[in-house]
Amino acid sequence: MGNITEAEARDVLGHSTGPVSATPLTHNPKNGVTAGVWTVTAGERTAVLKVLTRTKEATGRWAASDDPRHWNYWLREAQVYDSGLAQTWQPYGIRAPRLLARVERADGDVALWLEHVRGEPGTAWPLARHIEHARRLGAAQGAEPVPDEPWFSHRFLRQYVGSNTLGEELLDDDAAWQQPLVRDHFPAGLRQDMVRLHHDREWFLDVMEALPRGFSHLDQWPANVRSQGRDSVLFDWAFAGDGALGEDLGNYLPDSVFDLFVPAARLPRYAARAYDAYLHGLRESGSRVDERLVRLGVCASAVKYDWLTAAMLARAGEEQRDYGGERAVSAELRYRERGLALAFLAGWAAEARVLAPQLGFPEAPSGR
Repeated sequence: MGNITEAEARDVLGHSTGPVSATPLTHNPKNGVTAGVWTVTAGERTAVLKVLTRTKEATGRWAASDDPRHWNYWLREAQVYDSGLAQTWQPYGIRAPRLLARVERADGDVALWLEHVRGEPGTAWPLARHIEHARRLGAAQGAEPVPDEPWFSHRFLRQYVGSNTLGEELLDDDAAWQQPLVRDHFPAGLRQDMVRLHHDREWFLDVMEALPRGFSHLDQWPANVRSQGRDSVLFDWAFAGDGALGEDLGNYLPDSVFDLFVPAARLPRYAARAYDAYLHGLRESGSRVDERLVRLGVCASAVKYDWLTAAMLARAGEEQRDYGGERAVSAELRYRERGLALAFLAGWAAEARVLAPQLGFPEAPSGR
């Protein structure tokens, strides 16, 4: 079974007489820190196994890092569990899967054996459940002090966005914007908006790094969360660390559309309700942070997707596949939905350019 040994499985799950079996789970196979993720069953017991590694071959931006501050530091998720921070939001209704065992392997890899959560995946949640998750997130980030662990990802947005360079040269390429998928399915004016976002990128990153901080997951999206009774169970803490208040929400909302879990037409109302819920959670937990700074954190987080337009220009001639690469998806649907979501983010960026100078930040290079 490759990364799964029967002896290890039986040590963790119990020495039953039943067979040990494993089923691969969808994940990002390009990421060099992840050797694999499986559900493993031994007899009547089941767990999720995630193997962390730094020896997997990975190219470019997805290579594993030994730098504890790097956004793709290979051991961070294990340290989130070791520290107890994976459960720090549990009083507010968001928790990580329970850690059943951490196994240091002879080859240097680390096996995390986690609770198998059987609840409804966030990819199938109704909007009301996403909005409730936003309220819980606000309550958690408003109530909990911001720790400072030496292995926290630091300046995550700057590193993550800077590592995504595919297709940047195409932003000013007329032929790239005339590809049929792009020409027929991106909204009018999107080119100007996305070129402007790219031009202002450093300004947006500076703003995000100067905003009030919170302990942040930094990879919140519907595929990383499940319901378990009343709880939201949040997976994949590999990027966790220092983030701006509102940054996690600013990732969660557009990602709901980018991977076709929520229709783009519903994004404006969904985002407005989720933001109100997040703010309510902050206030509920006693936070007195200036609401305008929270709003700026959400809106300026649009910069995380500066890379996406260029990547879509570069990949317009390729077969379009879902997250994990297991199934083909409709190219027309993907480009239409993502185009609409990018246009929505352009609106967030425009709001940030107006709001930031009111709060003492310099104007964006492109003005208001």
